[in-house]
Amino acid sequence: MIPKTMQALVKAAAAPGMEMREMPVPAIGPNDVLVAVETASVCGTDLHIYHWDEWAQARIKPPYIPGHEFCGTIAAIGDLVQDLQIGDFVSAEMHVACGHCLQCRSGQAHVCQFVKILGVDADGAFADYVRIPASNIWKLSPAIPRDFGSLFDPFGNAVHTVLSGSIAGQTVAVTGCGPIGLFSIAVAKACGASHIFAIEPNAQRRELARRMGARTLLDPASGDVEQQVKAATGGNGVDVLLEMSGHPSAIAQGFRLLRMGGRASLLGIPSRPVELDLANAVIFKGATVHGINGRKMYETWFQAEALLRESGIDLAPVITHRLPLAQFDEAMHLLESGEASKILLTVKR
Repeated sequence: MIPKTMQALVKAAAAPGMEMREMPVPAIGPNDVLVAVETASVCGTDLHIYHWDEWAQARIKPPYIPGHEFCGTIAAIGDLVQDLQIGDFVSAEMHVACGHCLQCRSGQAHVCQFVKILGVDADGAFADYVRIPASNIWKLSPAIPRDFGSLFDPFGNAVHTVLSGSIAGQTVAVTGCGPIGLFSIAVAKACGASHIFAIEPNAQRRELARRMGARTLLDPASGDVEQQVKAATGGNGVDVLLEMSGHPSAIAQGFRLLRMGGRASLLGIPSRPVELDLANAVIFKGATVHGINGRKMYETWFQAEALLRESGIDLAPVITHRLPLAQFDEAMHLLESGEASKILLTVKR
């Protein structure tokens, strides 16, 4: 029996903080499903929303329920939904594309002009239940550890970034070893990268990078990162730059590490405009630069599931904390302190 009300973590006002509230269980339409949330993981975006920074102030419309990384079981299905059943264990692509713009109609729905992100632009999964369009639901393979179900969104970002160009046999620099950077190391390793350099100022995260498959760990503050990378690559620099930090100095250093004719895939989002020596960083190098946004719908999801099911990628080292949803304040403080990598919030009814 589905109750009429639920516990949810709510961004209640245009101010810092969130709070637990009793909220109505969402009603579903004929093409929707209602998912009973089991686990929701915390993203850096949630931290921006929690602190109510400039980005959040420009984007978020309280009151609403955040949370866009989750897994759970289907509790109810709309009348027109096919191929899904109550009890299925699922995750979801939380970018809801319009289906009508140029990008959607030309196979680029992941950069839909009118996308709405559940958990950002509409109610999300920091709650007992979440309503999802059935077309966005991803039924999870039983071969994948249940703990990994809520990580498909960030893991998919890593898969999209790594596989946006050739990777087998390539030397790779990963700048920024937050969760997605760590996932990208594991994906690059599984896909045959020859030498992965992890460049990260946080010593704990560098150790996690080693566990995920990086061969060389470098602190960007040490001053000799570029010399070490050039020495290990025959003076050429790396074939591939995976930029995951969004930090201006890391972006500039990453391009200096990139070899002539190399590939840079940029996922990290700067908090402000970045100045770049475009002539030397890109043009004279003949570099190929990819901007990465979200996950390809749904090519990336097939790739992500196949990698987790068949390649032996282990995401467990990146999960550093498990907390009840009600302890969200502690989760935010842990993330802010740098002590945590990926925090899973468990939902108990």
